[in-house]
Amino acid sequence: MLKVIPFILLLLTSFLGSAQTVLQGRIKDGKGKGVGGASIAIKDSYDGATTDSLGNYRFRTSEKGEQTLLITCIGYKPFEQKITLEGGDQKLDAILKAEPNELTAVVITAGTFEASDTKRTTVLGPLDIVTTAGSDGDITGALKTLPGAQQVGEKEGLFVRGGSSEEAKVFIDGTLVNNYFQSSIPDIASRGRFSPFIFKGTVFSTGGYSALYGGALSSALILESTDLPDQTSANLGISPIFVSGGYNQLAKDKKSSWGANYAYTNLAAYFAIIKQRPDNFLTPQFHNGEFNFRIKTSKTGILKFYGYFNYSELGLRRADIDSTSLKNAFTLYNFNVYTNLSWKEKIGKHWRLNLGASYSNNIDKIRNVLEDQDNKEQFLAQAPYDSKSFNIKNNSDLSQIKMVLERRLYGLSAIRFGGEYLYFTDKTDFTNRYVQHAKTNAEDHFKAGFAEADVYITNDIAAKLGGRVEHSSLLNRANIVPRASLAYKLGNQAQVSLAYGIFYQRPEKEFFLRNYAQTDDLLYTKATHYIANYQRVSRNYTLRIEAFYKKYDELVKTYATKGNTLPDSVANGGSGNAQGIELFWRDRKTFKDVDYWVSYSYLDTKRDYLNYPYAIQPSFAANHTASLVVKKFFTKFKTSFNASYSFATGRPYYNFRYNAGDGKFVIADQGKTIAYNNLSLSVNYLPAIGKKDAKKFTVWVFSLNNVLGNDQIFGYNYSWNGSRKDPILPTARRFFFVGCFISFGIDRSEDVINSNL
Repeated sequence: MLKVIPFILLLLTSFLGSAQTVLQGRIKDGKGKGVGGASIAIKDSYDGATTDSLGNYRFRTSEKGEQTLLITCIGYKPFEQKITLEGGDQKLDAILKAEPNELTAVVITAGTFEASDTKRTTVLGPLDIVTTAGSDGDITGALKTLPGAQQVGEKEGLFVRGGSSEEAKVFIDGTLVNNYFQSSIPDIASRGRFSPFIFKGTVFSTGGYSALYGGALSSALILESTDLPDQTSANLGISPIFVSGGYNQLAKDKKSSWGANYAYTNLAAYFAIIKQRPDNFLTPQFHNGEFNFRIKTSKTGILKFYGYFNYSELGLRRADIDSTSLKNAFTLYNFNVYTNLSWKEKIGKHWRLNLGASYSNNIDKIRNVLEDQDNKEQFLAQAPYDSKSFNIKNNSDLSQIKMVLERRLYGLSAIRFGGEYLYFTDKTDFTNRYVQHAKTNAEDHFKAGFAEADVYITNDIAAKLGGRVEHSSLLNRANIVPRASLAYKLGNQAQVSLAYGIFYQRPEKEFFLRNYAQTDDLLYTKATHYIANYQRVSRNYTLRIEAFYKKYDELVKTYATKGNTLPDSVANGGSGNAQGIELFWRDRKTFKDVDYWVSYSYLDTKRDYLNYPYAIQPSFAANHTASLVVKKFFTKFKTSFNASYSFATGRPYYNFRYNAGDGKFVIADQGKTIAYNNLSLSVNYLPAIGKKDAKKFTVWVFSLNNVLGNDQIFGYNYSWNGSRKDPILPTARRFFFVGCFISFGIDRSEDVINSNL
């Protein structure tokens, strides 16, 4: 019997071997390369193998008949195939399709700069905005060092790729901000109202922006507010021109928080030290207050509220350009309120809901008075002096509600759609020596529906397709707005993108408030964008090259009735175009502990709008602009040094004069300003760095703009008869700031170090 056992085992082994199937083959990707580490298995069994570095596999299975072969690998879509196991050797090759994921997938970047801590293709981080020398802590000041933005010093706003400041809009948590900048002062650029520290993400689109947003011909600045703070904290800021304080309380369960901030600014001490060109007879004062709360509504949802108020007053005198003995005294009182409520929530496995609502109110009280050398009010009956003394009260409201639903599809592909409703009301009360309380108003019920899809064809190819349908009751017109973008990945770090879109904007409210136009008189203004982009991003280097073409249609033209020297009617008869190429380079490695970026923009643009007699280069556009930003942190001295240099070729200026003969405007004088040069420096000292038990985090800040004292001329103002022109200059040759900021309960040392290394 013992002699028979080996024979029986041999027969059993032979029988089992003949009943098994040997599966082998090679797993490749879409480019024909072997996929290593892929898992191959018979579904619902323990039989399987893993591919080697070349994608080859081989294993035995005792399963029989019809089975399912399952192949999985990180970064690829699961592969399933029905097979029939009949014993013997069987060969099966397979090709895996890439599964798009946020770490490796292509990202559409045409026309967009993003500042974030989380996005892989981010060009700037949030603290880059704050620490850029010359920005003075203003978001738009830092964005002016990026390609596409112009260096305009006589008016607030972003001037992007040949567009006026009215063509750039700002959005917070998805909703439009109606008065993002402080109220306008003649020939002086105002700052933005909001602190950069309340935002966690910044998207600056210089063209081709998402279909979720509208109402801007040239550019969109999209800001996302912070979520719950990491811990309870307080802050204090002190400088010769302002004092500020704030507190943020995080609940013990870390599911909710609330916070409040207040700042008071008074420039009296600063003006006493630094002589100003205007006579500031009413010292600028600003009161700013903020309140916020955050509530986690679930593991995936958050409700956020932000409220802001501002009261400011200022008054300044300048010499009257039409006289050698008179002055113009300008006074402005402003009150502004802004509130924003947003809710984000994940619904089920695939859906996400974004709801937003906002309300803002802005009141400007403006008084302009003609005065003599003793600062006493004068009344002169002859032109042009009879129109120089007036009072204006502007009251502007905006209410908005917006909903976006998003459905995740396969991989990173998604579709989002929704709608928004905006209600604008604007009222003006005007008084001069001829008119008492002439009141005008304009209101608009603006409605829009939109849809957009992110389509990831592969990990290397993606498209964003979308559109909007908009209707304005003020214009009594609707339009359809297509948008499309495409991106292709060239390697691990490089990609190219293309973007196309049509963008409409409602003509400015002033045309209706001045009775130049009535309901139905005007059309939407229109711009069509074409953008091509190349971007290469690695840990230490960023290279970005972008070319664009923008075509304007239906721009507003102003006309004067024959014999009337001032415009009194408008129509959509204007047009224009802008084209150019832009370069951005950032390097954080070549020079030890030095981070720098260089930007350059070439712009060729002309437009025929307002009272332009024909298509010419607008006065807010320079052909060449460039910026260099350098940052270095010295750990030993606990100090960061930041510098920026901005350059722009001269901008054109014009004196448009009315020709009584044919009732048209002509160019009576023109020229170009001198080139713009500005070197700015800032130094930040952090004494608490390295102290493990420090209970507070302190930053001392010193900054100086236009260090070299370069002459800066932003244009010219002309007298009424055109015989005299005065340059538009900054209020002072240089600006400096000294301040101390203290945080209690939260140490931002690591943030500051990381932003400079």
